[in-house]
Amino acid sequence: MNVGHEGFDCHECHKPAPGNRAQQLSANVYQWLGLRASAVAFGSQDVASGSCLDCHERPNDRHPISRFLEPRFAEARRELGVQACMGCHVEHRGVRVTAPSIGYCALCHGDTELHADPIRPTHGELVRTDAWNTCLACHDFHGNHDMTTPTRLQDGFSEERIRAYFAGAPSPYSKTKHWKARSPDARDCDAVVAGGDGAARPGGEGAACR
Repeated sequence: MNVGHEGFDCHECHKPAPGNRAQQLSANVYQWLGLRASAVAFGSQDVASGSCLDCHERPNDRHPISRFLEPRFAEARRELGVQACMGCHVEHRGVRVTAPSIGYCALCHGDTELHADPIRPTHGELVRTDAWNTCLACHDFHGNHDMTTPTRLQDGFSEERIRAYFAGAPSPYSKTKHWKARSPDARDCDAVVAGGDGAARPGGEGAACR
């Protein structure tokens, strides 16, 4: 299992498919014979992004997968599959992030140039030198860690620490998160807890969150 999912039971992600095995087999035979428009899941349902979002969906995600359905992100969809959680988080690999590179920001931010850029070197200078492996030194991709963004690249995190984080090491960004993932036991609860900013937070600290 990937980091954070240790101890989960199979059924917590792999839900039983509708019907019994005989019905599922019959439906798929009918589809194979051209008598049914589509096949059905056999045994268990496919695990898709919706299963991930049952626990991990939160407001103010800087890069929600729904955003990548826009036409301008076609290259990112083609190269990395960012329209699905599994594009970067393939399960059963024993790590946190399975994206092949830490420089994936290049797929969408190749024209970044900020007016009165507060950082040194500037974003424009980093883009022009193809320094894409530095983006995550200062930026938390999903924006869920409570942190202050550095204004000097030298104050950011090293490439080695980012790669180690992807592989499962503790977060270099912050120990504190704005939102915690809901545990499988809490996904269906109705608990609503007020967050520190006064906003109502479904599945907050009082909802058996992990």
